[in-house]
Amino acid sequence: MGRLITIIAAVLVAVFLSSILVVNEGERAIVSRFGKILKDDGITRIYAPGLHIKIPMIDKIKFLDSRIQTLDGAPDRFVTSEKKDLMVDSYVKWRIKDFEKYYLSTNGGVKANAESLLQRKISNDLRTEFGLRTIKEIVSGSRDELQQDTLKNASESAADLGIEVVDVRVKQINLPANVSSSIYQRMRAERTAVAKEHRAQGMEQSEIIKATTDASVTIMLADAQRKALEVRGEGDAVAAKIYADSFNQDPEFYSFLRSLEAYKASFEGDSNVMVLEPDSDFFKYMKSPLAK
Repeated sequence: MGRLITIIAAVLVAVFLSSILVVNEGERAIVSRFGKILKDDGITRIYAPGLHIKIPMIDKIKFLDSRIQTLDGAPDRFVTSEKKDLMVDSYVKWRIKDFEKYYLSTNGGVKANAESLLQRKISNDLRTEFGLRTIKEIVSGSRDELQQDTLKNASESAADLGIEVVDVRVKQINLPANVSSSIYQRMRAERTAVAKEHRAQGMEQSEIIKATTDASVTIMLADAQRKALEVRGEGDAVAAKIYADSFNQDPEFYSFLRSLEAYKASFEGDSNVMVLEPDSDFFKYMKSPLAK
């Protein structure tokens, strides 16, 4: 008898424990009984955090996370108003607002279904916003406006899922690989053309400077040669005057000096041969003294 009582007590305790529904903080629970969701006056019964009672083995519990979730999908391709492709990496912050609508629209509150549906809506909204703007507008400062417009549209479109879109952020915007390569090649060609132009201008300036320098050098050399000839002419004139004055003062002495210079010039070499008559005037100062 005591053993039976123990078994019955154990069964009652097990039934009691299995009838307790514990909903943790940050969660909500929906109970379905015999395949139908429990409702109060036509409104789905949503269990808040705390302890609740359920019928063991009959009631099925679906726990839903009421905290803010992050949907970070793969980068997607969008087209701008100027028909340029962009690879956009974005993320979405969302949470469940209407648990009944969320449960029904996501095939029993399956999070993967919710994120798949939400991702489509966000992608459509982003595609619309990018299609209204150029690359310059997106990059130069209207990204915040784009995000705000996308958040507003996404909040409206996600309402039928029972989801509240808290925030939409664009993390990164890149050009597709093939477009980036072609743009890089075009930029490289443009920079090469600019470099060639600068190099050609430099060569032109170099030739101008060289020509100007050569002309200046030629003019300076010509001017120096002219001055040298003038100085030499002036010197020759002065020398001629000196010679003339000396000749006028003592013609005989002048003739003697000129004869000595002629002797010196004639007898400098070892093999000089001169054929002259002995009584030639060339030997005049060798035959008679200067006093004569």
